Order: sequence, then C-alpha cells, then structure tokens
Amino acid sequence: MRIRLFYKPYWRYVIVDAITLLVSVCIVLAWFPLSTQVPFQKYSVFVLIFSGMWLLFGYLCHRYIPVKYMKMGQDIRRLLAASVLLFGGMSGYMMLMEGRNFSVWVLLTLWLVMLVASLIILIFKHAYRYALDADEVSIEAPKRNPQEVLSSPVALSSKDKQALRDSILDFIPEKALRYVEKSVDLYSSNTFTLRSSDLYNIKKLPNYRYDVLVNFMPLNQIRGVNKLFTTVSDKLPDNGIWVCCYEPQSVTKRNILSRYPMLIGWLYYAAFFCYKRVLPKLLMTSRFYFDITEGKNRVLSKAEVLGRLCYCGFDIIDERKKGDLSYVVARRKFRPEITARRLYGILVKLNRVGKNGKMFKVYKFRTMHPYSEFLQAYIYERYSLQEGGKFNHDIRVTTLGRLMRKYWMDELPMLLNLLKGDMKLVGVRPISQHYYSLYCRELQEQRIKHKPGLLPPFYADMPKTLDEIQASEMRYLTMCEKRGTLVTDFVYFWRILYSILFKRAHSA
Repeated sequence: MRIRLFYKPYWRYVIVDAITLLVSVCIVLAWFPLSTQVPFQKYSVFVLIFSGMWLLFGYLCHRYIPVKYMKMGQDIRRLLAASVLLFGGMSGYMMLMEGRNFSVWVLLTLWLVMLVASLIILIFKHAYRYALDADEVSIEAPKRNPQEVLSSPVALSSKDKQALRDSILDFIPEKALRYVEKSVDLYSSNTFTLRSSDLYNIKKLPNYRYDVLVNFMPLNQIRGVNKLFTTVSDKLPDNGIWVCCYEPQSVTKRNILSRYPMLIGWLYYAAFFCYKRVLPKLLMTSRFYFDITEGKNRVLSKAEVLGRLCYCGFDIIDERKKGDLSYVVARRKFRPEITARRLYGILVKLNRVGKNGKMFKVYKFRTMHPYSEFLQAYIYERYSLQEGGKFNHDIRVTTLGRLMRKYWMDELPMLLNLLKGDMKLVGVRPISQHYYSLYCRELQEQRIKHKPGLLPPFYADMPKTLDEIQASEMRYLTMCEKRGTLVTDFVYFWRILYSILFKRAHSA
C-alpha cells in the first residue's frame, strides 16, 4: 500500500490513543508528587498541548493506518518516532514558552507512561491480528488424478538387504531399526531410504516411483519441515507411507537437566527453550532465528510434529519412541492447500458452534503446542475422554497451558466475544464442530437455540462423563425454555459462583 502524507485515519486507533492519554494523565497527575494542590487546573493547558502533539505526530508518523497494512516492527518504529518528536516538541515548549513553570519530571513521567501503555496496546493489537491469521496466504495444492505406484515391488537380495541394514545401523540403534522393519517393508525395491536434511534429495526422486519413503535424519535438523512433508506427499502415490523421526522436547529437556546441577540446569534450559522454542515461533524473531541457526537443532514437541503431519495431509498410523528419537509412520491421505506462513501469537482463534448453528471465532490465550489444532480427531481416536469431558492424556497442552486452564486464565480473551455479542455471561460451553458431533441429536437442536456462555452449567453440576455433561446442559436448556433465559441465567450464575468459591471448582 502506498502511504501518503495526508490520509484518512483509522478512527478506532485515534479513539484508543485518546482514551490512553486520558487514563495516563489521570494516573500521573493523581499519583505524582507535586507541590501544587490543584494539579489538574495548573496542568490543563500543558495536557491539552501534550495530547494535541501526541495525536498530531502520531498522524504524521502514520500510526493510524489499518494494522493489515503494517508489520509489527514498522508499528513500533513509527510509535518511537512519534514519541521522540513529541518529547522534543514539548521540551521546546517548556523552555521557550510559559511551560517553563511546569515540572520536567511530569513531562518525562507522562511521556514514559504513554509510551509504555502504547507499546502494550500495540503488542496486543498485533497479537489479536496474528490470532486472526491476517497474513496467511494459501498455496494451492497441485492437482492430480488418483495415482498408484508405478512399478511392482521386488525384494532385495540377501547381500543388498544386509548392506542396507548395516548402513542404517551406523546411525540408529537396532531396536529402532526393528521397529521400522515391522512397520514397513524396508527391503523392497519400492522403498526409498535416506538420511538427509537437504530437500533436494527428495525433490529429485521420480513421482510415484516409491510407495514408502523413509528419512532417518531427525526433523530437528531440517529447516522447512512443512515443505519437506508436502514434497514427500507429491512424490508418494495414494496411501503411500512416510516414515520420519525427531528428538522430542522431553528428551532435550532431560539431557540438559542431567548434564548440569539442578539450578544451573533449569536456568540453562529456560534460556535454551526461549532461544530454540519461542524465537522460531514469533513473527518478529523467526526470520532472524533461522538466518542464524539455519533451522538446525530445533526443539520439537510430539504434538507439533504430529500436528504438522496432519496439517500436510497425512494420517498417523503409529508413533513410537526408540532411544532418544521418536519414529512416526504416516499414510498419505491428501495434499491440502498449505499456508505459506503460520502465525503463532499469544492469542488463538478457535472455530466454535454458535447460535443457529453458525460458526464463530472464540479467542483464548494459547495453551497448546503449535499445530495442535489439527490433532483433535487423532487425539479422540487414541485417547478416551476423562472426567469433565476433556481428553485423557492430552499431549497438545503445554505445562504452562495446564496451569492457565486450571485457573481460567486462558479464557480471559473470551471477554472479546462477550463484547462482540457472540456469547453471553452464562450459557452452554462453546464447543468445536467435532465435539458437537459427539452430542445426541436432541441436545444439538436445543444448543443452537441459545448463545454459548462464558460460565457454563458445567461449573454448577461438575459432571464427570460425556453423558453427565449432556444431561447437565439439557437441564439448563430445559429450564431456559420453561422459566426464561434471564431467570435461568440468574439462578445458574449464583450456583456457579457458589461452586467456584466453596467447592473449589476449576477449569479442567
């Protein structure tokens, strides 16, 4: 977008800045130690000039254009530029005009408060934008007809089989090799094995020549994991098998903590985790990280690897840990459209079933590993539901995420849904389409007559099984039909509050 000197400002940003100014001024003048007994009266002209300069320089530095046209780094640079111009302008005013009677410390404090508050708002603004995946661009998958492997398999000779086996044992333990041998026909002419981080070695393979591809190079050493998976998908025939391996995050953590004394080990792991796990996922630091490390020695969780495979169109057949590496056997299901870049901010946007069956977006703080959103069907198939209707042994949730969920901290952004009118204070829990499909037909029909709520009847009854959850929601919805939604929500609000305060009910 070409930005001109004069442009139509996005008025929401101007209003937010004006409110931030008002709050900052009230905080500074109310709490800053001043000699005058009437600070608001004395500094009224000063505040008006300060506010006018802030908005003017913000406009001239193009801070009020829509966020979709601006990267986070650009937004920060423009905020800093406007702040520097403001400070210079106000300093000149105080020296040359009557403002010399004003305290420079008031100016400095107000300036710092506004700068910090604006930075915080800016970060949350872009976090919200990242949750909406505003920058995602889908790459259209190449179209192809149903395709089988081109040649019939032929078993390798005993000599070739032993030579291949010996070469593989040079870099993986025998128990890992035995697992792969049981999972696929490793010694067939239609199986291609390699140990490489270079995508070229996959790209040069003829299409549909092999129905099994195996790479013994850990994914931690490969920069473009999604690109690797989609390239493999293009080379494999329908239902072709892909075998890969990776060092899981738990092993990386164990190796670091066992190498150093406890305190040093935990400090080192915290720094290592931020460097290897957090920086690659943030928009502002991901490119810088990959330019330095070239994507080597990445920290990958089990949920992220399996989620990436599902995202790239594979079905997980089996996954097993052998030694320090985990091996995954996956079947090509389809070649999906792939997003050129996935954004992972502190907020996440989730599709949920709303009133009248319409899908809407629920906002939460991120508590799951990246790509976990593509694993729901896989988790449901392999793990049973535990008490409260949650998945038993849900590998998608991080350690910090479990703590946040326990005390509802992850649900605070859902207040946005309340303000937007997608949800109400008390109501049935907003659930995904997959979870919704598990409910009985009668409850499905009743649910979509009402908006979901921030406080579900779950916390009033604390059901333990899926059947009990359905019964709890049906009681609430039936009461809504008989006594009215307003009365029912009022009754349930106090029941939920009592349960939380005295029965110590908490989010699962």
